[in-house]
Amino acid sequence: MGGTSNAVTFKVTHLAYEILSDSPGLRPAPYLASRGMKWIQQFEEPGLSDDSLREHIKASYDMAVEKLTKKLRAELGL
Repeated sequence: MGGTSNAVTFKVTHLAYEILSDSPGLRPAPYLASRGMKWIQQFEEPGLSDDSLREHIKASYDMAVEKLTKKLRAELGL
């Protein structure tokens, strides 16, 4: 990721939260996790591999889209 200046925050499942929250370079996302939400932040090396991070971001997107109404999904072309 190139140091501590870049951070990526993404929504995760409960199981992924339990696994990732103690991994090197990852932490429960500030503010969001303290409110009981299952979000992880990659904030420093080593973090996740690019492929793994990409998969988690895609899953996060899918979880967000799932919460939208069918009408809103259609309006957004999802």
